[in-house]
Amino acid sequence: MPRKTLNPFAPYAWLAEAGWVFMMHSAQLWADPKASARLAALGAEKQKAFAQGAIRASAAALRGSSPEVIAKAAMAPARRRVRANARKLQKG
Repeated sequence: MPRKTLNPFAPYAWLAEAGWVFMMHSAQLWADPKASARLAALGAEKQKAFAQGAIRASAAALRGSSPEVIAKAAMAPARRRVRANARKLQKG
């Protein structure tokens, strides 16, 4: 059974965090003359997270999980990367 939250938008707050991380990385890339290597690393990081999410969502679907569980399995790796990147950016 889904967990009830007081704020119905709370599960989607990570989207705002993802936007903030994207904006901060963009600013860093504009300032860096060697940005192409960093940009490639960021792209590979996202590709890996989405591939992991697809595999986990497929496994959840094969187990007969609910659509909500499948969606959470699909997004978990991307959410972890966003959270880790936000922590790195906040530290400086």
